Amino acid sequence: MNNTTRNTFRVIVLILIAGLVIAPLLASFFGGFKSNAELRVNPLWLPTSWNPENYISIFLDGAFWRYMGNSFFISSMTVLLTLIVGAAAAYVFAQIKFLGSKMILSYLLLGLMFPFAAAILPLFIKVRDLGLLDSYWAVILPQTAFGLSLAILLFKAFFDQLPKELFEAAYVDGCSYLRFFWSFTLPLSTPILATVGTFVFVQSWNNFLLPLIVLNDRSLYTWPLGMMQFQGEYLTEWNMILAFVTLTITPAVIFFLAAQKYIVAGLTGGSVKG
Repeated sequence: MNNTTRNTFRVIVLILIAGLVIAPLLASFFGGFKSNAELRVNPLWLPTSWNPENYISIFLDGAFWRYMGNSFFISSMTVLLTLIVGAAAAYVFAQIKFLGSKMILSYLLLGLMFPFAAAILPLFIKVRDLGLLDSYWAVILPQTAFGLSLAILLFKAFFDQLPKELFEAAYVDGCSYLRFFWSFTLPLSTPILATVGTFVFVQSWNNFLLPLIVLNDRSLYTWPLGMMQFQGEYLTEWNMILAFVTLTITPAVIFFLAAQKYIVAGLTGGSVKG
């Protein structure tokens, strides 16, 4: 197989994969413009008549904006805490050698082996004992804790590739570890910050199980819980449900697309020595 044939095959495979990802999004988007009757006979193709009333009614619903606001606040705070704590911890492991550092790092990375759902019962008990039930922090803090393992792994791989000479020169000039971290390391780490931030944001934005367990106050519901509530109100109106889904997943898609070039740079930045 020559290079031209190989490249053509790769392009075809990538187009098919992209089609499998984009098709459900387009079907959901177009479904929001259809009537229920048309949706039954034409679920996948373009609507015969475009009816924006479904989207307009959702936009005018105050509950929709409350769900979106809750999700945005929780996701943003989770990203902020994960980036600060994860980057600081990874910086310590990458730049400072101390007794037991490898053991502690291995212990922190064990979190990658355990699914979130496996710890939901003890997590609920701990959140209840801390008096955090029915609060934003009942979602933010556990999400941050479970996101740290991947964050530390990615940050450390990236920090290990930064020039050691830069740190040595700064240290000779009297620069402390903390100042070097804030003034030199973080400004050079935009790709990995965007990568980790995107992963954490999308995961937090789509998290359903944890808010379901720790939130009972409907005013604190995130959009996945709002979706459940909305579906209960419009059980048979699938066009409304598809419009709601389209509007609520759009921010995560836009966030991912805006950061995709940084994601590629961040993931490849820690994979090559030198």
